[in-house]
Amino acid sequence: MIRKHGSAEWQGSLQEGNGTISTQSGVLDAVQYGFNKRFQDEPGSNPEELIGAAHAACFSMALSNILGEDDIVPEKIETKSTISLDMSDGPKIVKAHLDVTIKAPGDKDKVMEAAKKAEKGCPVSQLLNCEITMDAKVL
Repeated sequence: MIRKHGSAEWQGSLQEGNGTISTQSGVLDAVQYGFNKRFQDEPGSNPEELIGAAHAACFSMALSNILGEDDIVPEKIETKSTISLDMSDGPKIVKAHLDVTIKAPGDKDKVMEAAKKAEKGCPVSQLLNCEITMDAKVL
């Protein structure tokens, strides 16, 4: 079993407090996060952008793997995952939308079919308890 970790530290109340986020690799090391960074436009990180980055990375790797099963090696996969947090009934992630551009040789229909498999099949997509949608184009 593969195990990776991230960590967070929080101090203070929800609205006035602040915290830091770190990752096992050290890529994120005590990165600031807080209420204003999450719910307003103050610079800094927040859980939704981290989930979006993880989702985009996971999808891209899953797609590359699925394409490889058909002996297709993509030249480039560009993925953005937009995470939607609904506040109407308490904060809840309700949607993850993937915008994907794939540059790959071969049959474009096979590439698109692989993207549809990766959309629902990547481990982060499977983890998310929300609607997942995708707009993909193959170059």
